[in-house]
Amino acid sequence: MQDPTEDLKTKVIHAALPHVAFDGWSDATLAAALRDADVAPELGRTLFPRGAVDMALWFHQSGDRAMEETLKNETLADLKIRERVTLAVRTRIEVISDKEAVRRGTTLFALPIYAGDGAKALWGTADAIWSALGDPSTDYNWYTKRATLSGVYASTILFWLGDGSEGAEDTWAFLDRRIENVMQFEKTKAAVQSNPLMKTVFAGPMWVLNQVKAPIPRTDLPGRWAPDSGN
Repeated sequence: MQDPTEDLKTKVIHAALPHVAFDGWSDATLAAALRDADVAPELGRTLFPRGAVDMALWFHQSGDRAMEETLKNETLADLKIRERVTLAVRTRIEVISDKEAVRRGTTLFALPIYAGDGAKALWGTADAIWSALGDPSTDYNWYTKRATLSGVYASTILFWLGDGSEGAEDTWAFLDRRIENVMQFEKTKAAVQSNPLMKTVFAGPMWVLNQVKAPIPRTDLPGRWAPDSGN
């Protein structure tokens, strides 16, 4: 569901980016962005209740949305799963409009007070990638895939921030190595599950894991905004 304030938030974020390079994701940046975007401070606090951290999160989430839109134009059916994941992670990085804003966001989310927000943002990116790729998981694999990909994306972003190679070629090579690590883990997991002896040894733990189900989004809760149906 689209946020009805999305266009206004995007306007403020665009106004904020030139200031982020100097002041980071801070209250000073928010004040300057609201001034440049001609948005009243009171409205700005409504758009970003927690100030700078909400701006940084919105910037991050806008990258997820841009990735999703870009992947809609890609032909994924003919690609192997490894190639799909690699393409999605690379696309997510390539749609970033401001590298310094990401660098400053990484610093912000490293603070203990905002570490939970940073972890949630990473999980959201991993979820957006798997959802865009049509992940059919409904059991514990829903969680393990996103947890693993969160680690892959986080490490690749950190490498990319320090990468000075032409066309970020070193970053893409680093990404390939991380994906290879994940594929080796998946192969090992599949081998364990197909081995009769190991299946017996891990029967109890596997039964517990199989009781874990993917979350079901709720759309019937109070306090949610929904577009007017016209009735």
